[in-house]
Parts: sequence; structure tokens; C-alpha cells
Amino acid sequence: MIDEIFGLSNAIRYVAIYKNGELIMKSRTDTANASSSESDRYEELLVNPTLLTLTTQRGRIDCGGLDYLLVRYGNFFQFVLPKKWGHVSVCIETEADPIKIGDALKNLLR
Repeated sequence: MIDEIFGLSNAIRYVAIYKNGELIMKSRTDTANASSSESDRYEELLVNPTLLTLTTQRGRIDCGGLDYLLVRYGNFFQFVLPKKWGHVSVCIETEADPIKIGDALKNLLR
């Protein structure tokens, strides 16, 4: 599945799938200003699950739920798609359209 996700756009820097407590990640080797793989690992194990929990709960109150989470860091976008079993996270170059790539990701995973 990771290779299929990379096939959506050349602007995808890395893909992470956190499924049932197991993390699988793959990065492109030719990215500028990339964060460390150890930092990315903690983002997927700690930061994104926490943000998804908070925003999912908030979304359920009176916002109609949560569709996805988009974070704009200085060097890239992080598109996080919640799934019943965990999440899929895609790191995207800043000059790309993260919503378009995110929509393609959602269609792929349907």
C-alpha cells in the first residue's frame, strides 16, 4: 500500500501507516530539509495519535466529526487520515496542494 500512496504524487516525502499498534514507514531519499527518521517515528507514535484523539473528540461535539488533520510545518505539510484501526500519515512538499493529495489518498483507501 505504501508504494501505491507514493504513486499518488512526486511531492510525497514519506508515508506512515499506524495500524493496530504497528508502525510502518517509508521515506524518499532525495528530500531537502527532511526531519530525522527518529523524529518522524515519534510523530507517528505520539503526536499524531494525540492530535487525532483531541480533534476527533472536538469534532464530535458540534462540528460534524473529523475528516482529516492537516498540519503545516515550516518545511512540509503533514496530512493525517484517521482510520478505525489507526491512521495513515503523508508528508507533503510545501509547493504541492495537500488537499488534492489528501483527497487522492482518501479515494485510494476507500
